Amino acid sequence: MKTPNNEEKPNTTKDQPIKGEAKKPSRLKKWGKELVSMILIVGVVSFAMDFYHSRSMPQGDAIPIVGQSLQGEDIDVIELSKNGKPVIVYFWATWCGACKFVSPTVNSFNDSHQVVTVALSSGPDERVQRYLDAKEYDFPVINDLSGAISRSWGVNVTPSIVIIKDGKISSIATGVTSPIGLWLRTYFA
Repeated sequence: MKTPNNEEKPNTTKDQPIKGEAKKPSRLKKWGKELVSMILIVGVVSFAMDFYHSRSMPQGDAIPIVGQSLQGEDIDVIELSKNGKPVIVYFWATWCGACKFVSPTVNSFNDSHQVVTVALSSGPDERVQRYLDAKEYDFPVINDLSGAISRSWGVNVTPSIVIIKDGKISSIATGVTSPIGLWLRTYFA
């Protein structure tokens, strides 16, 4: 085909970009950018929610949690944290909907990490133990029947996870936490 200046015009197809026109990004690249954007947004929102919900919780030195677990173990969280490994302290309840998503993660960490859990206002020991048995959870539980431990810690959201190392609080997470998120919190403690 000839143009008005008697120059040959090249045949163009849909697959070939016109000279001077930018290539369109591939779908995979576009979706990748969207995915990264969503992950960043979720991360920022999650961080903001953790910050907001943990305002009433202690910072710096951990408040002692001393007691006997339902399994009969004597527990002192501050002493546990002084062996150089972080302690995962998990505040949860049998009636907590979000805890149904977090408890299996915490239970899976029980084999490789130091875990202490506090059951908030979940009823008598026998009821909490039946719940643990039904769910096949084997993490140690201190039953906070009166709510005194959770009040002293300022816990107002369940689930809440506190990472303690050498008697100091290194991280607080409230609400649903992913296995990767929990692993990162313990790794960087």
